Amino acid sequence: MSDEKRIRRLRDAGYKLTNARLAVLRVLEEAGEHMTSADVLSAVGDIAPDVGRASVFRTLDLLTQLSIIRPTYIESSATPHYVMMPDGHHHHIICTICKTVIEFDDCGLTDLTNRLEAQFAVQIRSHLLEFYGICQHCRDQGANGSDNPKT
Repeated sequence: MSDEKRIRRLRDAGYKLTNARLAVLRVLEEAGEHMTSADVLSAVGDIAPDVGRASVFRTLDLLTQLSIIRPTYIESSATPHYVMMPDGHHHHIICTICKTVIEFDDCGLTDLTNRLEAQFAVQIRSHLLEFYGICQHCRDQGANGSDNPKT
């Protein structure tokens, strides 16, 4: 989703484009990676020191409600990691040992999406797919994930 579309989505929902909202959007866009709310708060403080903590958290909530960003959860953590939502799909493989996030494009869910749209009379705009496992680097280091009963 382009910056223009994000801004239009905010305005179409009746929200103003405040300094806090612009700063949070800019931080997430420029990061190009998943960020915790603490990461976002710190980065916003660097570029817009006048934006307060509460404004950052309210903005994260609002952007989530509008599906501009999406929180993802790494298996063993209750802390969400926010990611900018592109149009369509967003897919991850998350290492449960080192927390590395690998993004990939082709999920093979086109047929399922079409069936769900027909079955439930909805228009699916996007989806998020996450897999959890152990990356090659951690396996090379001897990690076996024995604390995970599925392994």
